[in-house]
Amino acid sequence: MFRDEQPLKILLMSATLEGERLSTLLDDAPVVRSEGRMFPVSMQWGRPFQPGEFIEPRVVQTVLDALGNESGSLLVFLPGQAEIRRVNQQLAEALGERADILLCPLHGELDLNAQRAAIEPAPKGLRKVVLATNIAETSLTIDGVRVVIDAGLARVPRFDPGSGMTRLDTQRISRASATQRAGRAGRLEPGVCYRLWSEAQHEQLAAYGSAEILQADLAGLALQLARWGVLPSQLVWLDAPPAAAYAQAQDLLVRLGALSGQGQDRKLTCHGQAMAELPAHPRIAHLLLRGHALGLGNLACDVAALLGERDILRGAGADLHSRLTLLAGSERVARGAQGGVQRARQLARQYRGYLRGAATAAVSDPDHSRWLGCLLALAYPDRVAQQRRPGGAEYRLANGRAALFAEVDALMKQPWLVIADLGSRQGQREERIYLAAEFDPALFDSVLCEQVAHVDQLDWDEREGVLRAERQRKVGELILSREPLTGLDESARGHALLGLVRRKGLELLPWTPELRQWQARVGLLRQLDLQRQDTSEWPDVRDPALLDSLESWLLPYLGKVTRLSHFGNLDLSSILHNLLPWPLPQRLEEQAPHHLSVPSGSSVRLDYSEHPPILAVRLQELFGLSDTPRIANGRQIVKLHLLSPARRPVQVTQDLANFWRSTYAEVKKDLKGRYPKHYWPDDPLVAEATARVKPRKS
Repeated sequence: MFRDEQPLKILLMSATLEGERLSTLLDDAPVVRSEGRMFPVSMQWGRPFQPGEFIEPRVVQTVLDALGNESGSLLVFLPGQAEIRRVNQQLAEALGERADILLCPLHGELDLNAQRAAIEPAPKGLRKVVLATNIAETSLTIDGVRVVIDAGLARVPRFDPGSGMTRLDTQRISRASATQRAGRAGRLEPGVCYRLWSEAQHEQLAAYGSAEILQADLAGLALQLARWGVLPSQLVWLDAPPAAAYAQAQDLLVRLGALSGQGQDRKLTCHGQAMAELPAHPRIAHLLLRGHALGLGNLACDVAALLGERDILRGAGADLHSRLTLLAGSERVARGAQGGVQRARQLARQYRGYLRGAATAAVSDPDHSRWLGCLLALAYPDRVAQQRRPGGAEYRLANGRAALFAEVDALMKQPWLVIADLGSRQGQREERIYLAAEFDPALFDSVLCEQVAHVDQLDWDEREGVLRAERQRKVGELILSREPLTGLDESARGHALLGLVRRKGLELLPWTPELRQWQARVGLLRQLDLQRQDTSEWPDVRDPALLDSLESWLLPYLGKVTRLSHFGNLDLSSILHNLLPWPLPQRLEEQAPHHLSVPSGSSVRLDYSEHPPILAVRLQELFGLSDTPRIANGRQIVKLHLLSPARRPVQVTQDLANFWRSTYAEVKKDLKGRYPKHYWPDDPLVAEATARVKPRKS
């Protein structure tokens, strides 16, 4: 316990956070800034960056220019490994036999020796060109660098709550990141920074990058909050977790058995408590616990370690089994993969230390190859995938998405997979499969039976136009088997019909132009009510509202619908008119009439398909009318389409008085020239309106 005279002091430190926002969150806590020791860095601006531009040629040329004009080593910021490889190759070709320049890639997948070579000072008499991702922005200090070349791009993982997947987006960095990068040139002496964008573009960059919580997978956060027994709304956040991503995270935890219940009443299960105690993503924690219970603890730890480490065999096919073989020491480890293999082995040992107790449901054949796919399916139930066609590259996932192999892969022989690693980049429509294992769907009959749902599906045969009913055995969106259903009750059949209407839309019903006008008239009166009060006596008859309430207004009339064509026999007019209780039908005719009488004596039809309603009438029929007509007890002014004798529009207005006063004279001059036999008085307000060429008494 801390006493008042010895209070607990908390110091929050960051090189990139917005100090003022953090201070405001913490009751205006004092902000201490330490600029550190930095030498001046001069800026060299490039021409404007063009979206979609290939940056490698500009980077290579800038490096060559800097090598000729500047002293010291160079640090080049690139968005990702692919760009690093291409720039490295092009520079090697351009530099030829120059022995005084060392090219040193630097990214997270290099082994320790390669990273050390990039970070340490260049040997005496040599210069280094370090090609780095944003790992060198804040995490590392590279000795000897006095020149920074910044491409201004970063590759950022973004989680899509709709698909449950993460994709890599290449995006412009923030001004804060650009400042951090430039500062690397002034650590030891005055330096220079080449920015491959213009100074004007720099001012348009975001001040800071987006907070990770706004674009990350929130499953781990949701699990820990459930462990604490709190909701996100009960906490104070610098940046609150997005509702959609948090809901998706909770749904995943329910599938993994970590949470039970619905909505805000979801509670942590005993299994969820055990998952929360493991230092791993919830998917991995579930894999470890269930794998241990099945007597597959060693395999589960190896698989979890491989999934927690960057791919140790990137570019060598997608089969996870080959990574397991390498991890077990059965094959010689390539030099570039040694660091990753060592880290994975260490992580596997750590996981084994967390698993306690005996297996509670041990399998009889733990060495069978199918258990690898089983463990992956435990961690990724939404990524069990079925091949669309034999030998093809494309698979359909249990979450309803599609993924494919970008290149020919040995796993394409497998009709079923579980995909551990997949993603897409900007501009790619499909998800790409990077890591997977073959899968035996027979496991759904045993250890994975909890992932199977039995669904009675009623749907329409589009070709035959009839209702088909079947019982489907499904895993997510994948159908394992199906069998016909007979003896459908009336309720089930009716709800199947409503499902069809919702999928195809209300255009499946026999609408007429007159009914659409009725819909618009009712909608107008409801809208006018809601503009001045919270409620309306008029029902919401817009398409979205009708689709939401099909059960109440359409279901009772579907008894005789057995084929798609039968929808055309429905008396939709009577069905919809029944939505208006008495006396609303009478008020509808009074306040939103079909027609309006005009001074000529004509009854002119109103068009409610637009807002405000349109009254298209020949100009001569409105002589003597001083103001624009109104409906709905004067609450709605109509829009006048004033027509020529040939019924062509000459003016659109909602201010008839102003038209007579300021515009009529010019319009009259034009119309009198084109229609000389017609009546064009000088004073339209005292003239007699007519639907004829001239008034009868003329």
